[in-house]
Amino acid sequence: MSFIRFAPLAASLASVLLVIPALPAPWAWPLLALAAVLSALGLYDLGQPAHSVRRNYPLVGRLRWFFEDIRPGIRQYLFEDEHEETPFSRSQRSLVYARAKNEVSDRPFGTLLDVYENGYEFIAHSTRPVPAADPGSFRVSIGGEACRQPYSASIFNISAMSFGALSANAIRALNKGAKLGGFAHDTGEGSISPYHRENGGDLIWEIGSGYFGCRDDQGRFDPHRFAEQAADPQVRMVELKISQGAKPGKGGILPGEKVTPEIALTRGIPVGRDCISPPGHSAFGTPLELVHFIARLRELSGSKPVGFKLCVGQPWEFMGIVKAMLETGILPDYIVVDGAEGGTGAAPLEFADHLGMPLRESLLFVHNTLVGAGLRDQIKIGAAGKIVSAFDIATVMALGADWTNAGRGFMFAIGCIQSLSCHTNQCPTGVATQDPMRQRALVVSDKAERVHNFHRNTLLALSEMIAAAGLHHPSRLGPHHLVRRVSLTEIRLFSQLHIFLEKGELLAGNSDRDFYGAAWRLARADSFDIAT
Repeated sequence: MSFIRFAPLAASLASVLLVIPALPAPWAWPLLALAAVLSALGLYDLGQPAHSVRRNYPLVGRLRWFFEDIRPGIRQYLFEDEHEETPFSRSQRSLVYARAKNEVSDRPFGTLLDVYENGYEFIAHSTRPVPAADPGSFRVSIGGEACRQPYSASIFNISAMSFGALSANAIRALNKGAKLGGFAHDTGEGSISPYHRENGGDLIWEIGSGYFGCRDDQGRFDPHRFAEQAADPQVRMVELKISQGAKPGKGGILPGEKVTPEIALTRGIPVGRDCISPPGHSAFGTPLELVHFIARLRELSGSKPVGFKLCVGQPWEFMGIVKAMLETGILPDYIVVDGAEGGTGAAPLEFADHLGMPLRESLLFVHNTLVGAGLRDQIKIGAAGKIVSAFDIATVMALGADWTNAGRGFMFAIGCIQSLSCHTNQCPTGVATQDPMRQRALVVSDKAERVHNFHRNTLLALSEMIAAAGLHHPSRLGPHHLVRRVSLTEIRLFSQLHIFLEKGELLAGNSDRDFYGAAWRLARADSFDIAT
């Protein structure tokens, strides 16, 4: 065994000794150089203290890291199952690619899914199907009584992804596609870059705890800078980000060396200085302060729709916000529910895997709380979290959403191959990188058309799907239209699987739904702490 372990190093050293006598023959120099390099690496491996495998297996031990590096790609292209979601299956990615390229996405010979497996879901069709509706009519008006500039939004929009996380060309392609298709593009918390403005697509301006684009020199909210940005007609709505699905409750830092002049200009921060995004907001600290801040944003924006986005965590905190709405009469125009399965960027493993509430539970909770408080009719709900197909859209709308947002689905549309290198600045397709040479691979005109195609073809599929269920508009979908297999011999409607509160049920204070009633009693309008 010792001979096998050290054989490559011994062969390299022997090659050096054997080639030296042949010098200065031309063929000997490259062989000598190769043998010398391998010998040096092997001797270094033998003596270095950091890696035990390389000390015991000089040269050969390096293959371990090589195979680890190529393993994701080899697995994805050669061994991955068609429906193995890691995090998106080959089937899901192929569907997006086909629709983005205007290719046929039909599948022959029946489904590849096991329809008798627990968790299989489907939409119940009608014996009276209707003609498919025009997908262009699939829109929702967002803006309550306090809003003087309501926005007619598509039910399928681009989710929050910042310039900095995505390349300039990716932002250009997404926004141009949104312009072509008449749907909205969320800026992400990195603010509005020049690349968001080039093609004039509708923008949802997301404001996070760093207040990028509307902050003063100390990183606090600056109302004057906010009002200047929000006045832009391209900004159709303002979204206050409380938390996000990828890493709820966690802030971030962009190291100073990555703060380029264009990122500094976009975010309103100094060039070359660390950019801090705190875990929480400094503009408010209680539910009451939050709703008053929303009212202030609406006033400063010229009365455009203003809402907030969150990944639901402790239920009494959201219920405290709802109690603050009831106490003050100040309502957001909308709430975006971001599921814990969401996230286009990188996050610590524990945050990605074990923090935050998944989308369906979050959506049901937010929907039920607003219904139970008698406010659901006045506040629209958006939903985001692994939405790439018409069935995904139908599912969340049946559970209470008024519209949906997709991040990674639109990333696939502009060329993402799920290489899982978003955080390395080495994205092979130019989507998630600031490297000028890498992002030139993304041709804006071509990828913008793909964004448009993906949006149009997905809504067309949705139109045909709900027509089969006897519906003209996805807003007519309800939990009784969705079915889930719960055992080998039993299926149930979603309306049977989940609790749905009655209008105003929480206001009387005697709700018999254990979870909702208990959490409601713990909630406070004046604090995010538990009521005692």
